[in-house]
Amino acid sequence: MQVVPWQRNSSGQPDSPSAANWDLVPRFFGEELPHPTNGTNMGSSSSLAVFAREANGQELAAADGADADAQANGYQQMSDYLDLLHSRKRAQQKSLRDPGRSVAIVTTASLPWMTGTAVNPLLRAAYLANNEDRQVTLLLPWLSKPDQERVFPNSVTFDSPADQEAFVREWAQKRTGLACSFKVRFYPGRYAPEKGSILPVGDITQYIPDAEADVAVLEEPEHLNWYHHGRRWTDKFAHVVGVMHTNYLDYARREERGAIKEALLRHINAWVCRIYCHKVIKLSDAVQPLPRQETMFVHGVSPNFLRVGQEKAAAAAEGQHTWGKGAYFLGKVLWAKGYTELLQRLQEHSSATGQHVPVDVYGAGPDLQEVQQEAASRRLNLQFNGPRDHADASLQDYKVFINPSLSDVVATTTAEALAMGKFVVCAEHPSNKFFAQFPNCLVYRTPEEFSRCLQHAMQHEPQPLSPEQLRKLTWEDATERFLQKDVVALWGVDVCKLTWEDATERFPQVAELKQTPPLHEQLLDSFLAAAHQSLTSMEGLRVIAGAGANTRDSPASVTDYMPSESDIGGLFDDHSRAKQTYSRTKAAKAAAPQAQQQQQQQQQQQVVLARGGSAASVAAAVAAAAEEEAAAAAATAGGRAARQQ
Repeated sequence: MQVVPWQRNSSGQPDSPSAANWDLVPRFFGEELPHPTNGTNMGSSSSLAVFAREANGQELAAADGADADAQANGYQQMSDYLDLLHSRKRAQQKSLRDPGRSVAIVTTASLPWMTGTAVNPLLRAAYLANNEDRQVTLLLPWLSKPDQERVFPNSVTFDSPADQEAFVREWAQKRTGLACSFKVRFYPGRYAPEKGSILPVGDITQYIPDAEADVAVLEEPEHLNWYHHGRRWTDKFAHVVGVMHTNYLDYARREERGAIKEALLRHINAWVCRIYCHKVIKLSDAVQPLPRQETMFVHGVSPNFLRVGQEKAAAAAEGQHTWGKGAYFLGKVLWAKGYTELLQRLQEHSSATGQHVPVDVYGAGPDLQEVQQEAASRRLNLQFNGPRDHADASLQDYKVFINPSLSDVVATTTAEALAMGKFVVCAEHPSNKFFAQFPNCLVYRTPEEFSRCLQHAMQHEPQPLSPEQLRKLTWEDATERFLQKDVVALWGVDVCKLTWEDATERFPQVAELKQTPPLHEQLLDSFLAAAHQSLTSMEGLRVIAGAGANTRDSPASVTDYMPSESDIGGLFDDHSRAKQTYSRTKAAKAAAPQAQQQQQQQQQQQVVLARGGSAASVAAAVAAAAEEEAAAAAATAGGRAARQQ
């Protein structure tokens, strides 16, 4: 094990990932060390002065031969390492608004999976890259084809990272109207069905070139680093910002042995956020307290949603009927994503009022079958419609968005629904505090208040967004407000600032590191990082903890990693969820040929009927097609048998 973090690697770089395992040297040493001269008294920095003096060759004259060369090389390497640390410290003191900064946005999910950690980091990259003086890279997880089939909706899969990049970029351009000139890179990932999320495979810091390692934005820093083994983010990047998206503690407490899981996860989250981030941004105080935290809503909504709100306001002003549908809910189908509360609130409403309010549900996920069965057993009037983009035209005419979730940090869907001018019925919760200032946001505290809010929303029309409100949600007005304020208050704004332009303006300010941590904190951080690296290096412990087998080291290529169905989670995971996911995948593959055959038969029927054929001719065509397929299958089997002989 190498204990000198400045030891060079084979490429000549002084900060090799393999040499950073036990980095007990603090990252920043306060003031710049002066170049010492003979006889200079360095005072309290005498130990560092010795290193600096020797690194400059002042005491090498007495040494000779190979020993002298080795000693000089070692001191020079340490000198290079100290120079690197000081240059990073100087970079930290720069503003994130300065031209020429490179920003790497690293997230835990990617389109076409329509989840918050796929959509919001993508939009952040698009709007940050809208400034030509800033270089932005979006680092996304690449999944193998089997994992894509388990995660991505509507049977969408990609043969290469380039194909997925094209899909992601096209979606972002349509959603924002921007050029979306950011770079896209991929790291190897695996879908962990027992957790319902994607985990990194190997050291993903290596997928950002050292020359671009300036600012890192870790979307879900705890998630990215639970099992991280490799280069320390804060050693590679001058500034590392973590953005907390998900209340994983709420997920943990809902499971079996939830109290133990929650307590353990609370400490692990704080641990990894401390050692891998210079600063942590919480979207709301629904997230646990964390080191170096600041709470700020740094998300927004795309122009598409604002345009819908604008159109609804114009139609209402002309006296038109603007809302043709009732209530709906949209979200990934996990019990912890609000479905527990949704079923409970609707059942209480039905029991209290005798009304079975129809609610359309949009989403897909591992708990879909269970949620459907439970809704049926409670005799709730829920219609499940599969996954749908919230910007889809079929969702624009719903008047009421119900979001009773208590696990959200901040619900992007709530922001989007408000921007479209809808009513939102939501619980009093830290995740909804930002939205409560909207007149169309109906907040309840009790089941009785939920019923009153729902009845009010179903019987009344939402207040249209006024031209003034829309103006204050534009890029120009958000920039003007920002420039007029030295500090953007979290909840004390006059109007709800929901645009991504405004969120992008807020992000650099809140993300900046206010001051360098004191020396004792840096030493403690280094010790905690060394401990984490030591634990995550042990394969057996990784498997027990749920990282998955053979996931410590990066594969030779991003696309080389293949998951194993034997990975069903660690000691604290729900193994049955993983087994059910694998079973559903196998069943879907087995049913695919039959479904394809039925589709072909339907197409043939449509063609015959379109040509004026009778029912008898349709049946004959279908029978003939079936005979042809059977003959082709028999010929294939016969050829295979002949080759084997």
